[in-house]
Amino acid sequence: MTGTPKYVARIARLPRVFERLAAHPDGLPLRALAAEFDVGVDELRTDLMAFYTADVGSDWLLGLTRPDVLEFLGPDGSEADPTEAQVVRIVSESPADELGVEYVDAGELALVYAAALALHDIEPDNEDLGEAIDVLTETMFGEPAGAPDVRSWNQPLQPLQQARRERRAARIVYSRAWAPGVSEREIEPYRLVQTRRGWEVDAGPVDDEGRLRTFLLSNIREVMVLDRTFVTPVDVDRLLAEQRTTTRVRVLLPQDARWAADFYAEKVRFVEDDEQSVVVDLDLLPPLDRRVGMLLLAAGGDALVLDPPELDTAGVVLAEELLVHHSS
Repeated sequence: MTGTPKYVARIARLPRVFERLAAHPDGLPLRALAAEFDVGVDELRTDLMAFYTADVGSDWLLGLTRPDVLEFLGPDGSEADPTEAQVVRIVSESPADELGVEYVDAGELALVYAAALALHDIEPDNEDLGEAIDVLTETMFGEPAGAPDVRSWNQPLQPLQQARRERRAARIVYSRAWAPGVSEREIEPYRLVQTRRGWEVDAGPVDDEGRLRTFLLSNIREVMVLDRTFVTPVDVDRLLAEQRTTTRVRVLLPQDARWAADFYAEKVRFVEDDEQSVVVDLDLLPPLDRRVGMLLLAAGGDALVLDPPELDTAGVVLAEELLVHHSS
């Protein structure tokens, strides 16, 4: 394979796309933006999603942060599923600087590699992309065998996409995220979403309290698409919106644990920043106490919840529960 890999050219195009969006604070239709860069709408959408959700590891590795800098909207300006949105909008004054995408050079090789992996989730049958990843793998690890086979990652994604498309239930074996143990259950996949944590599925059936469940694909050990079909609830849009409703929590974190904010929060806003610590406002999804507890445990003993104060014990409570479980 010679020349610049196709996907590298696609990722390298994004700084110009961001620059164009920065001049239009109300956003631009994806179709118009794609036409301006002589690219298909679906290709531009998947490039934005892949880069936006790429996991680049620890901030110190490349000096990068992972702010939410894009909003995907419907024609009426309301928030929309990125896979179906018609408008995209910048919500940061300097997205290219924050994302570190002014240039695609050797120093940002890991970022492009991560974006390629995210893009491969969306286009698993793209042979050119697969070959390009092999080239980058060899560059980064010395030989293709030096890194895991990316084609084996996110194996639950394709069967769950099929189940959602055909409105069929799926049986999963799941390592629970907020409690110890492994469970087996039948789910009805209503929406697949890429987040900082990877792919997630919002699924029914609706529980006794009228809520959906969210499952991390990285925690799904097995998945089987069933013959049983399901009917999507008539109020599924409301249910999905409620499932992604966040709560604002203000946290103090040591500087070496600021990565935890990006991992556990949907949005991060910096309030104070000095050499020892950082104060951030985090928009967190439910279950709130569990998510805050995991964040505090990951960040270490110097992390504190400043508001609401009642959540400051979430880490201690979760640690005690885990200790009891693993001691029994």
